[in-house]
Amino acid sequence: MKRTSLLALLFLAFTSHAGLSLAATSSEYQEINSLFKQGQYDNALTRANAYIAKNPQDAQTRFLKGLILTEQNKSAEAIKVFTGLTEDFPELPEPYNNLAVLYAAQGQYDKAKNALEMAIRTHPSYATAHENLGDIYAKMASQAYDKALQLDNKNATAQTKLALIKELFSNRNTSVASASKSTATPVVAAPVAAAPVSKPTDTKPNVAAADNTDISDAVQAWATAWTNQNVKAYLASYAPKFKTPNGESRSAWENSRRERITAPKKIVVSLSDINVTNVTGDLAAVSFKQTYQSDRLKSNTHKIMALAKVNGKWLITEERSR
Repeated sequence: MKRTSLLALLFLAFTSHAGLSLAATSSEYQEINSLFKQGQYDNALTRANAYIAKNPQDAQTRFLKGLILTEQNKSAEAIKVFTGLTEDFPELPEPYNNLAVLYAAQGQYDKAKNALEMAIRTHPSYATAHENLGDIYAKMASQAYDKALQLDNKNATAQTKLALIKELFSNRNTSVASASKSTATPVVAAPVAAAPVSKPTDTKPNVAAADNTDISDAVQAWATAWTNQNVKAYLASYAPKFKTPNGESRSAWENSRRERITAPKKIVVSLSDINVTNVTGDLAAVSFKQTYQSDRLKSNTHKIMALAKVNGKWLITEERSR
């Protein structure tokens, strides 16, 4: 596929977050995507526009439209599409990443940096965004070293650092040129409401069946409250000292969760392979597979939670998805 020089440096996320997808991929979407992969961009765009007109909340087709516009070098229109996705589906990291690609191609590195930071804030384990953010920092450093050399062309340190960055980008362009030939189906990730936690140091299952049952029941009750869109019961599952994902205030985090829980018409959250580990006194860790489905999205993720016993109840102190 044709790429501009910076799109070769910061390639679009055609695939990401294995196992995550939108609830239902229609046959029409598949046909549009097939046209896209065949390079029939005009036909693909026409059909995408017609489908989106009837299904404005179909995030995946809108995302595909952004990719089509990007391939047509219609950057302003593509930016508009991806920006709309970040506004309507702020929990999706890919639109932020693709915005960053487009901004970087225009030399708007501050905007690219901000978009990537939002992608990472939305999904801390999004490796592509982390790598792209590193590239943005490197490009900004390159500009700074260039400026330093303009002011002092005998600055040997700046010359060396600039040469290293140029060599890095030269190698990266070669490897990405091959990677960009991939025609994998673009995937839009589902919402992730999680924060990083320290990995348990002892992963051996505790054999105290009664304690483990209490912990499993607490996690199941959390999932049930989410399914029932019972915000009060859901928030009550979190400890007073719960570490919010981005360090925001507890009230700000609760307001955000309340909005996301009540917005869908229907939510179903089911858990499987629940494994209670590292039970030490009033502390425990739990890992499980989580299936989330609403009228908008569907996701399958692996989640790890840290819990503490507070006033006789097991409450969530940290959580993360991977």
